[in-house]
Amino acid sequence: MTMVSKAAIGIAAGICGTLFIGYCIYFDRKRRTDPNFKRKLRERRKAALKSTKSSGTKLPDLKDHEAVQRFFLQEVQLGEELLARGDIEEGVEHLGNAVAVCGQPNQLLQVLQQTLPPQVFHLLLQRLPALGQ
Repeated sequence: MTMVSKAAIGIAAGICGTLFIGYCIYFDRKRRTDPNFKRKLRERRKAALKSTKSSGTKLPDLKDHEAVQRFFLQEVQLGEELLARGDIEEGVEHLGNAVAVCGQPNQLLQVLQQTLPPQVFHLLLQRLPALGQ
């Protein structure tokens, strides 16, 4: 069995590295010279954003009590985390989902009214009629 010398391994690694860098440069140049690249990129981003916004949160099967309870706790926790981060809109959306599946929404709303700032609570109240649709 012949051992491959360190020089041969170094040369092979150098050739592979050069080919990879050439590949990257070629496709970067191709991308930059494409006149429609930025337009296509914006369209893809808009489509992805639209699909995530329109998909919304999938509600659990309301007959499965455990799934509803898990969903409720998950939505409350996620809503609180988002509000703590400053993402008011998303936080209110998740809290609204929690109110929608809650067995006693009036009691939950009373607790939220005491814990949330007034402007956030009013956003939540405005969001609730939209959940019924």
